[in-house]
Amino acid sequence: MGGLWKRSKLQVPVVEGLRPTSDRVRETLFNWLGQDLTGLRCVDAFAGTGALGLEAASRGAVEVCCIEANAGLALGLRRNAERLGASQLRVVTGDALERMAQLPAGLWDVVFLDPPFAQAQAHDAGQGLFGQALSQAVRLLAPQGFVYLEAPHAWSAEALSHWGLELWRHGKAGAVHYHLLQRAAAS
Repeated sequence: MGGLWKRSKLQVPVVEGLRPTSDRVRETLFNWLGQDLTGLRCVDAFAGTGALGLEAASRGAVEVCCIEANAGLALGLRRNAERLGASQLRVVTGDALERMAQLPAGLWDVVFLDPPFAQAQAHDAGQGLFGQALSQAVRLLAPQGFVYLEAPHAWSAEALSHWGLELWRHGKAGAVHYHLLQRAAAS
């Protein structure tokens, strides 16, 4: 982790299928975002370990809402936040799509999406988990905000246009494609 809690190790419960964002990918993402997130509001949907949300808090985000369905992971995330003194981080347990729907629209500067890859459908036009997550993220997004998306495949400009998003940056690490998205200029 970078920022205020640089070199802090997260205590993570063992959960089958958990796929934390790698250190290398996180470093690239926060380089893209400009390192300093002072004053920004972030949502870490499908939070898992909460590494993205905690990293955002460590880099100055004023509010971070982490959403995790697995109660054990949510408890681990709360414990890590408490241990680090991350008072700006709030952990919400429940279905990410349902909880995102309850958050205020247009307020969030960065929405992190890392849905379970097992539920991925290639460019699902809004019907599958990834499409529904992108729909919710766009609703939450502040005008100049970013959506970060991890997926098992690259998302094309054509597919992203369905949500009024455009690809700002893309990378690949192993089987993971990671994308930084913004609203399309015409939106």
